[in-house]
Amino acid sequence: MNAFNRRSLLKVGALASIAAATPGLTFAAEAAKQAPTHPVAKPGADGQGVTRILARYIVQARYEDLPDNVRREGTRTLLNWVGVAVGGSHHETLDRAIAALAPFSGPAQSSLLGRSERFDVMNAAFLNGVAGHIFDFDDTHLKTIIHPAGPVVSAILALSEYHPVTGKEFLNALILGVETECRIGNSVYPNHYDTGWHITGTAGVFGAAAAAGKLLGLTEQQMVWALGLAASQPVGLRESFGSMNKSFNPGRAASNGLFAALLAAKDFTSSEAMIEAKRGWAHTISTKQDFSEITDGLGSRYESALNTYKPFACGIVIHPAIDAAIQLRNENSLTADQIARVDLKVHPLVLELTGKKTPKIGLEGKFSIYHSVAVAIIQGAAGERQYSDSAVLDPTVIALRDKVIANIDPAIKPEQVDMTITLKDGRTLHKFIKHAIGSLEVPMTDQQLEAKFLDLAKGILPDEQARKLIATCWGVEQLDSAANIAKAATVAS
Repeated sequence: MNAFNRRSLLKVGALASIAAATPGLTFAAEAAKQAPTHPVAKPGADGQGVTRILARYIVQARYEDLPDNVRREGTRTLLNWVGVAVGGSHHETLDRAIAALAPFSGPAQSSLLGRSERFDVMNAAFLNGVAGHIFDFDDTHLKTIIHPAGPVVSAILALSEYHPVTGKEFLNALILGVETECRIGNSVYPNHYDTGWHITGTAGVFGAAAAAGKLLGLTEQQMVWALGLAASQPVGLRESFGSMNKSFNPGRAASNGLFAALLAAKDFTSSEAMIEAKRGWAHTISTKQDFSEITDGLGSRYESALNTYKPFACGIVIHPAIDAAIQLRNENSLTADQIARVDLKVHPLVLELTGKKTPKIGLEGKFSIYHSVAVAIIQGAAGERQYSDSAVLDPTVIALRDKVIANIDPAIKPEQVDMTITLKDGRTLHKFIKHAIGSLEVPMTDQQLEAKFLDLAKGILPDEQARKLIATCWGVEQLDSAANIAKAATVAS
């Protein structure tokens, strides 16, 4: 039974004292034992009370209560994101954003990963958020296609250089932020996404607000306001995919969420039901609202434990096809000149998201299953170098790309692909991928994450510094100051 399907909110003092006296019991279990304080109609069912229930959990959640597997996944999330943010730090998108914002930046409070410049906290959160998403190589919550780390880590990493926190406090906030945005995303997905919203931005702002608010020590009431102010700032449309604007979305979600938490810390108010109210966030931006997804199992079921990491630098729905292409290439020593055609059976979402047949720039290539399959067969990889402008315009890649045929098959799930390669000598090669590498079923190992990190940092950080940065991320729980992560990721001017 959902512990929050009650007719009242919970008594804060009683909950805190019982939780302290009974370690190991979940927030949801303790909540179920509390007597009513003031009536609210069915929180979690028709939605009333959801914002406050979530705020109360965020404020009361302790690092010590996190299961070991959740802490571990939070650390892997941090490591992966820092690597992709360093890797994306010198993309022209960042250069242009820095040039645009530098004249207006405030005090040099926070670092830019992989660079020497320092910006004010708000702009640093935005810029690092852009860097961490520009390659489309960041983490993915597969249930919602949210990229959770970007909005959260970029916000609290910038904040940690101004407002000192320990590594344990930082990791707890990171996990709570990911938990918040993914639960809120669950409540409106897929309808919200299908409408055209970029859910990493629209839900990510809640994660940034929750995580930053946790580090700022917001009260329950202030956290309610922070979530409300976050709800007022949904950002990101799917039309932006394939352009610099896509990475703008998680960057802006980071700075918007931080903005909300800072205002709330000074008692800047909001409606107390901004998530669930009739004219609030969920009802305004989606035709689906399942508020139990936000409140069920708080403290016992962790969406943050379901995070995944990309072995390929493109949209997640292309990964099964890339996996199949690389496997067939390696198993058969395939070369492009042997291939007559490549037939794919895919889920409808694949062509909806990645159906660009003739990408002109690298960013567009990330949303082309045709380019991705071709370059994977030719080069045996689909990292950032395979999505450069030069790779997209390579005549050999284009020639093979034109032989790739993708057809929708309702029997194929989004995480699957059925690939048949017909060779010029008449032979056919077949591969069905049920779960691609990087999925929950076939996760990337710690060693693979480190290799990905080192490859992304190549040419930006010296190898020794990159390895020390990896060690700093793995050791986040032992850090006296979380700001050491950002400092370890910068370069001398």
